[in-house]
Amino acid sequence: MDQPPFTWRGTPVSRRALLAGAGAVAAFLAVDLGAVAYANNWMGGRFTRQAIIDRFQALSGVHPGFRRNHAKGVAVSGRFESTGAAAELTVATVLAAGVSPVVGRFSLGGGNPTVADTPGAVRGFGVAIGFPGRDQWRSAMINLPVFPVNSPEAFYDQLLASAPDPATGKPDPAAMAAFLAKYPASKAATAVIKQHPPTPGFADSPFGGLNTFHFVDDSGVRTPVRWMLVPRQQARPPAATGPNGLFDALIQQVKAGPVAWDLRVVVGTDQDPVDPTLPWPADRRAVTAGTLVLDTIETESPGNARDLNFDPLALPHGMEPSDDPILGARSAVYAESYRLRTGEPKSPSAVQVDEVAS
Repeated sequence: MDQPPFTWRGTPVSRRALLAGAGAVAAFLAVDLGAVAYANNWMGGRFTRQAIIDRFQALSGVHPGFRRNHAKGVAVSGRFESTGAAAELTVATVLAAGVSPVVGRFSLGGGNPTVADTPGAVRGFGVAIGFPGRDQWRSAMINLPVFPVNSPEAFYDQLLASAPDPATGKPDPAAMAAFLAKYPASKAATAVIKQHPPTPGFADSPFGGLNTFHFVDDSGVRTPVRWMLVPRQQARPPAATGPNGLFDALIQQVKAGPVAWDLRVVVGTDQDPVDPTLPWPADRRAVTAGTLVLDTIETESPGNARDLNFDPLALPHGMEPSDDPILGARSAVYAESYRLRTGEPKSPSAVQVDEVAS
């Protein structure tokens, strides 16, 4: 695919300048855009952001310089080619017709940055679309059809239930059964998730925002939406040997040529649930807002996606959060994880792009 040049107010901007600028302002944006959520430490009862951070560290250990969840990852960049089809719903400039820069990060769930890839691990994709500032859109998506929990309390208890039994190294089935009995919404979500087994790799994974947001048009009309990225290609099969099979296959695929996803915005109604464990009706209208194209993949390092906080509440003008309590909880925990890792020494990523043969 030919790569269109990026422009800012009519002036061409190089990819190197884009990445340098993103790194330089990352700290400011992470604090500023997450300030409200971060200041509100109390997310409900005893389930503070620090309690959840502590639980992640108890499960995976403390790994200075890495995210407390989705610790293992690789940085990517490219562009978003907007069709302008979603401009009827929002004044967000990234969804007006045109091309915007993209910086992103693929990851695996969990707090261990050296964990071996497994096909069933939750896959994440954090993305920042547009230039840093009030018009940039950040989203943290995963490859599940629904979110497994709908409250900070349920999320914390899910982490407890997921703790490995010292005798087996695996979660205690009785603990997980008790968790699902306590939270019927999570039990129903688990059934939905099991109906959608993971694809072979990152490149053919769909990624969804899962939470409900609102798009706001130029008349102030607010429309509930959810969004997902739908892959345009099959994935290379994961490498048969080594601990980074999923990542190595992705690296080889991006080195061979761009990979792409269509951004599909699902248009809801006021009757559709905000609860992220509940899917919306299948007949809801979907708008293909554009195509996200990734053509560069890099080891995490200063100035690329390693230093970005993919706060789901970092929204541009024209997008607003719903009252889903998971959004505030995620924002608060992301901010605390960001604060911790930026003050810690950095260790090399387990995923070294230059070591993977094309």
